[in-house]
Amino acid sequence: MSAANTVVAGVELARARGAVVLVHGRGASAASIMELAGVLETGGLALLAPQAARGSWYPHSFLMPLAQNEPSLSAALATVAATLDTIAAAGVPAERTVLLGFSQGACLVTEYAARNARRWGGVVGLSGGLIGPDGTPRDYAGSLDRTPIFLGCSDVDFHIPKERVVESAEVLRGLGGAVDLRLYPGMGHTINADEIAAVQGILDGVRGAK
Repeated sequence: MSAANTVVAGVELARARGAVVLVHGRGASAASIMELAGVLETGGLALLAPQAARGSWYPHSFLMPLAQNEPSLSAALATVAATLDTIAAAGVPAERTVLLGFSQGACLVTEYAARNARRWGGVVGLSGGLIGPDGTPRDYAGSLDRTPIFLGCSDVDFHIPKERVVESAEVLRGLGGAVDLRLYPGMGHTINADEIAAVQGILDGVRGAK
């Protein structure tokens, strides 16, 4: 799986202090998730947003049995891995790389981080959670080694049950992540200013802002 069809912005990887992988939601695009960078201070960072085929990383709800979203789910995770390989090959280490996703993209980055637990620069799941139906075994290996993790979601999101967000936070804490979970009363399926501020804090830690 290559990292083709990836929108890039920010500084060149070879000169970057850190990198951010931005993963879009269902029916959206790499260009649309890159718009998020417009409300963040990303100086010194390379930004990479892979594009899903036909705007979707996998066909069904993230709460469906895993097999029903295959082979698309494995292909999507491989696309994230390929993007990270590109970043690593340029000399940017994992501990200065942030995984960020919204909605379906948030589900994908949280699942990727759990399956590939190590010290990342940060993991941001905006309106998403770990993939699979209730009762899915969460016997992930490795350690997130105090990776800063932010999970933000409405408490009444039609697509994302708050129980799954809470479970995801617990699992990621169990893997050693430093998890900041925030549920927002009555918010829609969107991103708010408080979430933006939390994301900025993670990015500032990676880029070494003064």
